[in-house]
Amino acid sequence: MQVRNAGCFARIFSCLLFLLVLVPVVSCSDPEARNTLTIKGSTTVLPVVQIGAEVFMDRNPRTDISVQGGGSGVGIASLIDRTTRIATSSREIKAEEIERAKASGVHPYEIVVAMDGIAVIANPSNPTDNLTMEQIRDIYTGKVSNWQELGGPDREIVVISRDTSSGTFEAFEKLALDGLRVRPDALVTASNQVVNTTVAQAPGAIGYLGYGYLSDRVKVVSVDGVRPSGETIRSGRYPLARPLYLYTDGKPAGEAKRYIDFLTQEEGQRLVQEQGFIPVRQGGRLSGQWYEPRGKSRIFSRGKLRGIRPALRVLRSERGGGLKTAGLPFPEQRDRRTA
Repeated sequence: MQVRNAGCFARIFSCLLFLLVLVPVVSCSDPEARNTLTIKGSTTVLPVVQIGAEVFMDRNPRTDISVQGGGSGVGIASLIDRTTRIATSSREIKAEEIERAKASGVHPYEIVVAMDGIAVIANPSNPTDNLTMEQIRDIYTGKVSNWQELGGPDREIVVISRDTSSGTFEAFEKLALDGLRVRPDALVTASNQVVNTTVAQAPGAIGYLGYGYLSDRVKVVSVDGVRPSGETIRSGRYPLARPLYLYTDGKPAGEAKRYIDFLTQEEGQRLVQEQGFIPVRQGGRLSGQWYEPRGKSRIFSRGKLRGIRPALRVLRSERGGGLKTAGLPFPEQRDRRTA
């Protein structure tokens, strides 16, 4: 009897020991169990996701959200490497990034979280109020190097640009420069804040940054006679308007879905507006777009996106093709949803 009881106690002890070892391993191997969430990417989108994370964590004390910048390219690369749950980007994902994701078994799902305009700025001492797209292109590609050539003062133009990992740089290069290379003597900066500071300090400077980063330290220059504002960006009249994106691996789930739902619903969109960006909806349901393993896209949950649709129509014509945004096909494309 004592031998049998001893064997029974030994088995019970072994089971308890196994559970003591197993439980920490299981809890540590599942980030979702700890309600943790990592967000990486665009410095332009950073203020939006950061304030959203702070408010979301206040409402959900057991959730821990880590927000990091680094650039749109860094965010998308981190999503592909599975080192972030959400990637933020100020430009749409590239075809080669989709291919890399496909090879890694990652299927990017795209959500538009806000609209933004790339504002062209100059030093406040510069009397120039307006530049055409052609003049901006000539400045940034090196054809024009003095403000006097554009009707301004006899002053050398100091060209401020962004680094190549920046989504703002890539969007500006595509929308304003038609894919042409930026002049080699341009001063390359790492963030919107640095652009703001540099242009404010250099009398001959010109730069560009996200609309949400404008300050009274710099002068906003109209583009083709249109000044960036909430109304001109939303309506699509401003030529350098663009969407801001979130990307996840597959349709959002768990804590990522809860956070994205918060950010894209009414309260979250108010936070977007408070940060100086343009909300993408005024009621209705935000849609997403899924990139299938074969590299094509499939539209999910079409909804009402009043206020974004006219802007997307202009962006689509500027780019000469379909724009992967919130999944709303244009009337003439209902049977052919371009990716």
